[in-house]
Amino acid sequence: MDKAWMRIEDRLQSNEYAKGVRQFLAMAQANTPGSNHIRCPCRRCRNRSFYSIPTVEDHLFIIGIDPTYTERIFHGEDDPFLDATFSDEEADDASAYSDYIDDVDKMLDDIRHGSFMDNSARYEGNANPNYQPSTSYTPINLNLEELVADARHPLYPSCDKISKLSFIVKLLQIKSIGGWTVKSFDMVIKLLQAAFPNALFPDSYNDARRLQRGLGFSYKKIHVCLNDCALVWKENASLNECPKCNASRWTVCTSKQRRILQRVLRYFPLKPHLQRLFMSKKTAQAMRWHLEARVDDPTCMRHPADSSVWKDFDHKHERFSQDPRNVRLALASDRFNPFNNLSKPYSIWPVLLVPYNLPPWSCMKDPYTILSLLIPGPKSPGNDIDVFLCPLVDELKELWEAGIHTYDAYSGQMFRLHAALLWTINDFTAYANLSRWSTKGKMACSSYTVDTNSQWLVHGCKHCYMGHRRWLPPNHIWRWKKNSFNGYEEHRLQPSRVEGEELLEQLRGVSHVQLGKSSLKKKRTPNQLNWTKKSIFFELPYWLDLGLRHNLDVMHIEKNICDNLLGTLLNIDGKTKDSTNALGIWLILD
Repeated sequence: MDKAWMRIEDRLQSNEYAKGVRQFLAMAQANTPGSNHIRCPCRRCRNRSFYSIPTVEDHLFIIGIDPTYTERIFHGEDDPFLDATFSDEEADDASAYSDYIDDVDKMLDDIRHGSFMDNSARYEGNANPNYQPSTSYTPINLNLEELVADARHPLYPSCDKISKLSFIVKLLQIKSIGGWTVKSFDMVIKLLQAAFPNALFPDSYNDARRLQRGLGFSYKKIHVCLNDCALVWKENASLNECPKCNASRWTVCTSKQRRILQRVLRYFPLKPHLQRLFMSKKTAQAMRWHLEARVDDPTCMRHPADSSVWKDFDHKHERFSQDPRNVRLALASDRFNPFNNLSKPYSIWPVLLVPYNLPPWSCMKDPYTILSLLIPGPKSPGNDIDVFLCPLVDELKELWEAGIHTYDAYSGQMFRLHAALLWTINDFTAYANLSRWSTKGKMACSSYTVDTNSQWLVHGCKHCYMGHRRWLPPNHIWRWKKNSFNGYEEHRLQPSRVEGEELLEQLRGVSHVQLGKSSLKKKRTPNQLNWTKKSIFFELPYWLDLGLRHNLDVMHIEKNICDNLLGTLLNIDGKTKDSTNALGIWLILD
């Protein structure tokens, strides 16, 4: 569809603009059957509001369409960055089956380029996309040639649509989306083998996983001390006992009982995941979106790159921000019960990383979410989670300081990729574990520490956090209202955040705290405030400079806070918090 009409200013008099609006609305209505309401793409609504089609038409003529909305992903067009297939711009004459392999050849070609790291020939200098690596290079993926051979073989002799590799890829994708068990996957394979004896099906799920091993999808198992105080990792791997608690059961347990008690951490190296983001031309181009395609509109925040925290980080670390391909990450973690049964005391903590270089409609999607750690139960790691984060933090420090050689399929060049962790996203309980500031008691806010205004409620036996009028302008009328609040006027100014040297001074008071179940849990002294330990994230060179280190996730705020507030205001039976037994705790974090 021609989109030149979007830039026409004389909307009411132009026939081309009217024709473009009619075509756009017809496409949107065709992709929303059974509903008369669609997202409004005008300059004011920007696809955030739903209206009837006549109302949207009025907005498009009176206000005008958002000129940056060229990829109409909300009204029927495909998302170019989430397209499951890869475009094959140049035909491969040597391939006899280029019609049916679903562009798997292009994917393998990108992987092959990214699998050879010869700095003298490719690093930072070779911009020729047709460059062929020599045979002297050392491949990272040892099974890559086998995958290429599978991509050349048809699924069965007369098949002209699907290759053996394409079939395995799609079958594994269906297993993942459908939640198949390994046993059900093997049963389907046996049924297909009986029905199509001449087809090149894998023998089992383990045989199909050769694809994952060939592409480098693997993880490391790291055993943990029974007291959760250290990992059997790096310099500790050769020791016979725990260097923290001297536990004799430090080595890998053999008895069934100890095997259940000891945790085995699953660590997924971050570097290969970041390198794969640049192995596809489309994704590699999308990784520059935050700088090259984002509309810098100070009146609207569409992406974290529009925030003051992001811009302040770029200003403090100009060397990092000069290359838009350097990855900005967010860390999200929370516990869940994998058995969907609360009677089984077991919890798993997945630690996920989200790359923010991508557009806002892509960065939070499943294909780009990186699973970094999988912390098993049977109990939550709690404040000892820093022990399990050690491999990830070490890799983040290496990615910040040294980086890693990466092939950019979009430019056809090698470059040195760096990465930085901007903040964490979690609920209020996990916020305490990751920040190492206790969110209980009278100083529950880590930003203002001793300036947190709290009040002990005798009947509810809990703290309530008040004094929010301090954040109002000095001349606001509510500061002088007594009866509507606590009976007093509010003349105090907004407290200042604890940052810089003042924050480091507070953390020095808790630098000696040891992790693990075996360490003695002493009562905190007054100078330690609510700090339980200095967080492991402060080992990152840039962590202290961040303007925002921790975020509360939207789901908990919308569900817990808004539901409780509406239930109280509307006096909904069973949901109101207007009682002595269910007094709400309201804490404002900035």
